[in-house]
Amino acid sequence: MSATATPGKLLVSPRDHTLIMIDFQSQMSFATKSIDAVLLRNNAALVAHAAAGFGVSTILTTVAEKTFSGPMFSEITEAFPGQKLLDRTSMNTWEDAAVIEEINRIGKKRLVMCGLWTSVCIVGPTLSALDQGFEVYVIADACGDVSDEAHERAMDRMVQAGVRPMTSLQYMLELQRDWARTETYEMTTGIAKKYGGAYGLGIIYAKSMFGASEGH
Repeated sequence: MSATATPGKLLVSPRDHTLIMIDFQSQMSFATKSIDAVLLRNNAALVAHAAAGFGVSTILTTVAEKTFSGPMFSEITEAFPGQKLLDRTSMNTWEDAAVIEEINRIGKKRLVMCGLWTSVCIVGPTLSALDQGFEVYVIADACGDVSDEAHERAMDRMVQAGVRPMTSLQYMLELQRDWARTETYEMTTGIAKKYGGAYGLGIIYAKSMFGASEGH
């Protein structure tokens, strides 16, 4: 056996998956207690802008947008101007015909999901997708629930079933993966500066004080 300088097949790349962002809506966020609302919005924005910037196939879906839950976070919709939101009545996204039609149209067997709430609107479609042979990742810190217990037990249940957990910053950096990819370097570091918390501050500091850049 010999090693080669090639990425593992379990790593995600911009063209190998569909991102599904589920129910990032006002009413759903009011009762979310497992993550601070500002951090949740920030992480969702990071995921959305990274996906849009890298050209990831993305589905945006809401539940009862006009009658109960309200609009999707503007941080997400601004990253996908003009994209149609697929509104549902079902708590389980996987039971909505329009969403499934779009998943089939895109045709990718690897799915990445995030949204509100973890124990209902994320557990439902992830377990359903796994049951139908899809490979599923969940961005844990771009999800939230009514309590820490609800979120954590939902993550446990999904991981035990075969879901692969990741985080929002991890997702973006996995899409970039090599700082020598200069065509997306400025975009990735720009998103990190805006939404990447302390990591983003570090990039701003290094650039401002020393003119430093990763990979150069």
